[in-house]
Amino acid sequence: MTITRNPARSDRAGAGAAHSRARTWPGSATGVAVRVLALGLIVGIALWAAAPLVSSGDWTGMAITAVATGIALWAYLTPRRLPAKYLLPTTFLLVAFQVFPVLYTMSLALTNTGDGHLGTKSEAITAIETSSVRREAGSAEFRLTVAEKDGALVFLLADPAKRAAYAGTEDGLREIGGASLGPGGRITAAEGYTVLTAAQASARSAEITALAVPVKGGAIRSQGLTRAYQGRAALAYKAGCDCVSGDGKIWRSDEEQGRFVAEDGSALPQGWKVGVGLSNLGAALTNPKINAHFAGVFVWNLFYAIAVVALTAALGLAAALVLHHPRMRGVRAYRTLIVLPYAMPAFAMLLVWRDMFNTDFGLINRMLGLHTDWLGTPFTARLSVLLVQLWLGFPYMFLVATGALQTIPREYMEAAEVDGASPWQRFRKVTLPLLLLALAPLLVSSFAFNFNNFNGIFLVTSGGPFPSDNPTVGATDLLITYTFRLAFGQQGAQYGLAAAMSIYVYLIVAVISIIGFRRTRAFKEVT
Repeated sequence: MTITRNPARSDRAGAGAAHSRARTWPGSATGVAVRVLALGLIVGIALWAAAPLVSSGDWTGMAITAVATGIALWAYLTPRRLPAKYLLPTTFLLVAFQVFPVLYTMSLALTNTGDGHLGTKSEAITAIETSSVRREAGSAEFRLTVAEKDGALVFLLADPAKRAAYAGTEDGLREIGGASLGPGGRITAAEGYTVLTAAQASARSAEITALAVPVKGGAIRSQGLTRAYQGRAALAYKAGCDCVSGDGKIWRSDEEQGRFVAEDGSALPQGWKVGVGLSNLGAALTNPKINAHFAGVFVWNLFYAIAVVALTAALGLAAALVLHHPRMRGVRAYRTLIVLPYAMPAFAMLLVWRDMFNTDFGLINRMLGLHTDWLGTPFTARLSVLLVQLWLGFPYMFLVATGALQTIPREYMEAAEVDGASPWQRFRKVTLPLLLLALAPLLVSSFAFNFNNFNGIFLVTSGGPFPSDNPTVGATDLLITYTFRLAFGQQGAQYGLAAAMSIYVYLIVAVISIIGFRRTRAFKEVT
């Protein structure tokens, strides 16, 4: 048998292949345009991210941005490395939204960061001196004009004696030129600054009163909205002894605590951020104020998460099975009604449920003719938060179970029925194992979510009810709400302690989730 070749057909095929290569070859016009667009996008994002880093002097962040930009350019401006082109966006997002927050939280737990410990030592010294400014006889006075620049409040100050104009911020005072003066000697306009009207300044009166412009030996403060004075600092820092003195008292620098402490143990409220090692992590385990109620809160937290998952899964699965029955009518209407709680904003619904549980005016007591203090006793409060989460959570399980039921072949059920299996046996031996293929991973993720369900508790009960002798821990407190109250209580925010507590919560959830995912492997063999 002889095979003949058609030259015309071969030429057309070759031309088609060449045309296809021309369309997709990296050197073509389309390829060049895509690469130029990618280059512009990458460089634009890099410049946008670099500007604030350079202005704040964050050279570590700048180096990370430069390395990330170089990797992106290396991947997208070469014709090869196709897998990297798809993996890089996901990798960058993973690092930005998962890895970095975890690492930052861990680093925060090793510091004393909190109210009064947010800046550097020099910033703390400036805050101490400016906060102690007092007006004295003969203090210099200025004509004040309130303005703003890039959203920050600025004092435009005119000195009639020196015929000079200044701009004062929390960073200091500097002389400006080209300012226009009004009849009263106040500045009416200055290049680069937006002068506020009287109404705008009045709306920001609290900020104006709080602003102190640091100058040598004191600070400039406002006196109303049209005048300012230069006062002397009652407290002054002395570099020789590394201390702050004033009012006949001396506060010496304590680098371990990050604050100035006097001999009697009192400390100035303004401090600075320092590393404290593992003290925050240790305090979570050894401080009686923290760990005294940790076990009780953890037991309730574990029960709450398991109960919510079990109740929502059971109700959602039951509703899905009922509406999946072939004799059921009006399925679409029922499904729409069941999904409504899931479509509502959870934040608003939690507040509505809190009002519904009100003892005197709540809808539940009015409908049932009761006078039960639902949120006032430990048992009823815990029952209430479980009912609220059941109402909010079961539609999600219903949707997942409904989708999973529709993927089960009817032949399986018919074969089981032919073998004489009862309805319960068909559900337990066929339907349930196949459903768990889809539901098991979602149950684990739902457990992790409810274990840290801050809104579900805080917006309904705020962690209460609280015993009369201990307002720090309530009957419905989860670890996350307990941590929030400890770290942001009456003594101010303690971000380092909060980060340390969140690490423990993260480890607990991670261990339980890993165990749960490993348990779900048993369902992979079901076919």
